[in-house]
Amino acid sequence: MANPTAAMLVIGDEILSGRTRDANTHYLAGELTKQGIDLKEVRIVSDDAPAIEAAVKALSHAHDHVFTSGGIGPTHDDITADCIARAFGAAIDVRADARALLEAHYKNSGLELNAARLRMARIPDGATLIDNPVSTAPGFTIENVHVMAGVPSVFQAMVASVLPGLTGGSPLLSQTLRVNRGEGDIAGPLAVLAADFPDLAIGSYPFQVNGVFGANIVVRGTDGPQVDAAITRLAKELQL
Repeated sequence: MANPTAAMLVIGDEILSGRTRDANTHYLAGELTKQGIDLKEVRIVSDDAPAIEAAVKALSHAHDHVFTSGGIGPTHDDITADCIARAFGAAIDVRADARALLEAHYKNSGLELNAARLRMARIPDGATLIDNPVSTAPGFTIENVHVMAGVPSVFQAMVASVLPGLTGGSPLLSQTLRVNRGEGDIAGPLAVLAADFPDLAIGSYPFQVNGVFGANIVVRGTDGPQVDAAITRLAKELQL
């Protein structure tokens, strides 16, 4: 039985402008791999409402899970929650349980729960809250879309809150073989290996060190003995 699939939607002009480096996709990919959920697609969109809505609809229909990062803060350009509500035809407003979390947090911190901060309690109807142990303001899940913050520490905490409740498949296993030869020398044996092991993903990742060309051959799959067999055969054929 195939593993569940997922997509990542990264939202924010700061990512597309190069001002901020996206760390969340790398983190999520590793966590999903351990969970047995296959990350199949990643999209990055600007802080543009039609683009966010279109991406959410498309990814939600194409995959079992969608994870978003960015755009759920207190400022005017944090429009993700509204866009996702519109994508699912859901009303959105300040919700009592989210407001209570923020009231307690800001009371303890001695800060005012002003109108801007209260925006983070706006949750679409029908959504469930995602716990945020770092800064309290919750994310939310609506249908198969998990909406989370863009700040990496908060995103990671929210992922940890969501993943235990998701059903995964078989974790993806991998082995790597370093080959100090150019890809042109090993392409033939790799093609034959890939044909003989159709259930495995076999990738070649070239490098150059001190003028010497080589490649890391990575074999991935959910069947450990098959991964072992493929790596062993390749090493033998290449006389490594």
